[in-house]
Amino acid sequence: MIIFKDVNYISQGKVQNGDILVKNDRIESIGANITVNAKVEERSFPEDFFLMPGIIDDQVHFREPGLTHKADIASESRAALAGGTTTFMEMPNTSPATLTQELLQAKYDIAAKNSYTNYSFFMGASNDNYDEVMRTNVKNVCGIKIFMGSSTGNMLVDNTIILERLFANAPMLIATHCEDEATVRSRHEQFVAMYGHQLNASHHPLIRDERACYLSSSMAVDMAKRLGTRLHILHISTCEELDLFTNEIPLQEKRITSEVCVHHLSYTADDYATLGNQIKCNPAIKDARHRLLLWEALLDDRLDIIATDHAPHTWDEKSQIYTSAPSGLPLVQHSLTMMLQAYHQGMITLEKIVEKMCHTPAICFDIVDRGFIAEGMKADIVVVDPNASYEINKSNILYKCGWSPLEGKNVKGRVEETYINGILAYSHAQSTYNQGLGQRVVFNRN
Repeated sequence: MIIFKDVNYISQGKVQNGDILVKNDRIESIGANITVNAKVEERSFPEDFFLMPGIIDDQVHFREPGLTHKADIASESRAALAGGTTTFMEMPNTSPATLTQELLQAKYDIAAKNSYTNYSFFMGASNDNYDEVMRTNVKNVCGIKIFMGSSTGNMLVDNTIILERLFANAPMLIATHCEDEATVRSRHEQFVAMYGHQLNASHHPLIRDERACYLSSSMAVDMAKRLGTRLHILHISTCEELDLFTNEIPLQEKRITSEVCVHHLSYTADDYATLGNQIKCNPAIKDARHRLLLWEALLDDRLDIIATDHAPHTWDEKSQIYTSAPSGLPLVQHSLTMMLQAYHQGMITLEKIVEKMCHTPAICFDIVDRGFIAEGMKADIVVVDPNASYEINKSNILYKCGWSPLEGKNVKGRVEETYINGILAYSHAQSTYNQGLGQRVVFNRN
C-alpha cells in the first residue's frame, strides 16, 4: 500500500487537498488524515507540487512491427511514462498494417511483454477487410481507425460503398483521419509545377489546405449523422471544421467527438521558417488564425481531447528534401510540458489540462476505471512540479529517433513521478523506469 499524505491533487475540475490511499492497483480511499493499521509506504511532496491522473493519449504511432528503426513499443512507452502519459492508443499503420485480428493480437502480445504503460491498439480498416473489422472485440479494443486521406502508410479508404458499410455497421467507435485525397493530390501537382525543386515545408499547409480538411471532415460528420455512427475525428487543424462540433450537449451524450493535437495548439505556419520538415505533419500546421480559434474551441468544449499524434521518424528521414521527408513528429514525452507552457502563459488552467488530457479521453472511449483520481479508480497517478525549469536537449530526450522539435527550448514544469496501476514506474530524481506494469485497457461497451 501507498499513502500520499497531504497532497494537492487535480480531478473533476477541482484542485483539492488530502490523503490518497492506494491498495494493490486501485485508489482505495481519499480523505483528510487517513490512517492505516498495516504496513504502508508514505509519500509526501513540496507544497507547490500537484498530483493528477495519468494522461490518456488516444493517438500515437509507435512503429512496431516493421518500422522499429524509428521507434518501438518499449522505447516510446518509456518516453510516454516520463512525460506523464500512462495509457496510449496506438494506430494501425505499421508494417504490416494492422488489418487482421491476428496482426492486432500480435501487437497486444508485444505490449504485454514490453510496454511501460497501459495500452490499447486500433484495428485498421481498408477497402478490403470489412469482415475482419466486424470481428473486432468492443470490450478490449479502443476503436476502428479509418484513413479518409493518405498519410504515412498505405491505408487510404476511398471506396464510398465500403465507407458507408463501415459507418453503418461498425460495432464501436470509428476514429478518422480526414483530408480529401483528390484535393491534396491536385494541389500537390499544382505546387510541384509552380515551385519544382524550390518546394519546401512552408508550402505544406497550402497543399494540405483548409478545404481538403473540411471536405473530408464534413463528409464524415454528414455520414455519421445519417447512419448513427459513433465517430471521433482526429487532429482537427482548421477553424473551418469547428462548426461541425457542438458544446451544447454533455460529452457522455455526444455521438460525434473531436481531438486537437498539441502541435496544432503550439505552432503556426510561421514556424516552418525555423523548423522546416521537423513540423511537417498531416494534417498540416496552418496559419495563426487557426491556432487562435482552435484554442477557443478547446476551452469552450467544442474540441474534446488533447492528444499528440506522436509519429517519430529518424533524423536522416526528416532531413531529406520536402517531397521525400515523411510527415509526423515525436511528441509523447512532452505533451504535458507543452500544455504547462500554455498554463504559465495564462492560456489554460491546470484543471482544464487534466480534463482534456485525462478525463475526456476516458469518457469518449468508455474506458473502465481510468482517467480520474477518485475512489475505486485504477491508480495511474502523475506527480508534477509545475515550476521546475530545464532545457530539453539530447541528454533528456527519450525517443528512439533521438530528436524533438522542442530541442534547445527552456521549459517550466516537469513530471517528477509516474505511478502505473499503483506502483512507482518512473522517478525523475532516481532516474528509474520500471517496465511491465501496464495493463491492457478495457472498455465499458455492449
